[in-house]
Amino acid sequence: MEKKGSITVFLALILSLLLSLVTTGIQSVQAAAARTQILNSMDIGLYSLFGQYDRFLMKEYDLFFIDGAQGNSDLNLAAVYDNLESYMKPVLKQNSQKLALKQGGFTGYRLATDEGGEIFFRQAVTFMRDTLGSQGVGLLLDRYHKKEEKIRQAEEAGRQSEDGNSLENYDAEMDSAAQKSQEAEAASKSETGSGAEDIFGSGEESGGNAGGNEIVEAPKPPAVTNPIPIIKQIRKMGLLDLVIPADRGISENQISLSNLVSHRQLQEGINLPTENIQTSSATSQILYQQYLMEHLGNYREPSTAGLKYQIEYLLGGKSSDRENLQTVARRLLLIREGINVSALMTDASKRAQIQALALAVASGFLIPPAAVVIETALILCWSFAESIVDLRELFHGGKVPLVKSPADWQLSLENLSNFLQEMDSERKDVEGGMSYEDYLQVLLLSTSRSQKLKRGMDMIEAEIRATKGREQFRLDCCIEAIEVSVDVQANRSRTYTVTKQYSYI
Repeated sequence: MEKKGSITVFLALILSLLLSLVTTGIQSVQAAAARTQILNSMDIGLYSLFGQYDRFLMKEYDLFFIDGAQGNSDLNLAAVYDNLESYMKPVLKQNSQKLALKQGGFTGYRLATDEGGEIFFRQAVTFMRDTLGSQGVGLLLDRYHKKEEKIRQAEEAGRQSEDGNSLENYDAEMDSAAQKSQEAEAASKSETGSGAEDIFGSGEESGGNAGGNEIVEAPKPPAVTNPIPIIKQIRKMGLLDLVIPADRGISENQISLSNLVSHRQLQEGINLPTENIQTSSATSQILYQQYLMEHLGNYREPSTAGLKYQIEYLLGGKSSDRENLQTVARRLLLIREGINVSALMTDASKRAQIQALALAVASGFLIPPAAVVIETALILCWSFAESIVDLRELFHGGKVPLVKSPADWQLSLENLSNFLQEMDSERKDVEGGMSYEDYLQVLLLSTSRSQKLKRGMDMIEAEIRATKGREQFRLDCCIEAIEVSVDVQANRSRTYTVTKQYSYI
């Protein structure tokens, strides 16, 4: 009997240990299940929250952001968190786990405009890289970077040509010639008046002489048309009036810049820094510019809301379409003048024509030494007129070669005086040349990265605000990434704290 009793006590001790292990195992399983269910609830909540991306931004601009302002003008993180909780709570109530969300909140978030707009920039570049692929990216790089330096040099040459005082020197020479002519004429009249008594003192002699002498006039030089005064008058006309097709007209849209990204104090995200977020490679710059060209309007393909010429705004930064188009047209004129002056200087035939006309004009004004000054003025006038024809072709949708050959030249020296009547008949659309959009791309390459980022966001804001019900839209209320932390009580005893991040990229 004693032996059986000792066995029973031993079994009881073992059973108590087994029961303890089973209980501990059940509790461990319950804790693991609770943690899994909490994590699942957070995953589903974040997925559901980020699934509510701004549909307009996605449809029109291929950007993923949550509107953190919930339709208002200020960031409303409380409303965003309540939305997240609404997706978590049903998951927490599933199964037999008694899970209760006690408290929580966002411990970090990133906005579209953070890091000077790098978040926005990164999404735009990622979209274009995924769209074009490596081959498309390479083609873009070859297409524009080879032309960037040539256009920069051409614009500088055009600016130097305009600042070279060619027409001022011409005016000075012509004024000096006119003054000398007037002085000579006055001196001639004076001499004629003082000698009248000797010549006509005797009426008899004068009468006899008059009957016997014949006055022969000196031969006049052949008439030469000097186009310089005409071009000078044309240069005073409005540039847009000269180059914009009359049937298309010019947008008169204007916006207020004071409340756009580049002009206001922006809200900033917190506690979610990203290492090496800035991407400054040439490839990224080209991809971003291509993104802008595909998603923003320009003169050839205007936007339907806000400013119509949005790419021109990136270059001009003005509040009206007309001012921005004027800025771009002036830069294009300088570029084309630089290219056309170079073409004239290297074309022996055209140089000979210019020199011959300059000498003829100088001789006609009896100032042969001024031929060099007149020649310089003629080069500027001819290149200006040719450049106006180039711009008209660009704004009409044609293409103009970056470097002109003699065959590509459009306006003859003989037609320079009446080129306003002839310029459309002289225009050439050169296959393989650069279009208006190509010039915009190259001009953007010389624009600062910060300027392109902020002004690009300006245009997106302005267009979305023109949509009914979105008048208060702000990009610095658009959320790209979130870190959330929640406390969940399990089985009314233990509390779990879970922290998790989620972002679109």
